Amino acid sequence: MSAHALGPIEAIGQIHISVSDIDHAIEFYANTLGLPLLFRVPGQPMAFFNCGGVRLYLGVPSDPKYKSNSFLYYRVADIDSAHRTLTEKGVNFLSPPQLIHRTETSELWMAGFQDPDGNYAQIMCEKKT
Repeated sequence: MSAHALGPIEAIGQIHISVSDIDHAIEFYANTLGLPLLFRVPGQPMAFFNCGGVRLYLGVPSDPKYKSNSFLYYRVADIDSAHRTLTEKGVNFLSPPQLIHRTETSELWMAGFQDPDGNYAQIMCEKKT
């Protein structure tokens, strides 16, 4: 067991995001958000992306009971630049970047948006003070 783990779980390996149209979702996550497409499952409404070592699984749920309600926070190096770039690519942010929390050494900034299926997400940045 690692020094940080309290049980057998080591890390998040994959996160599922429910979508209604896999082709539209792939377009948004690949071309708008700029995440690398790992693979698409032939004959299935499923696609997998790499997000900093965590695999994002986009899929059309086989049954409404499997619809996920994820809320992802994407880490960015420069929130103002990321906000500007994503806005230019058509992302409709709910508000501009906002200061969420301040400590003696850093500030946490976030800006939220929704993907084409209404899944909420935030870009987040820790700025040194």
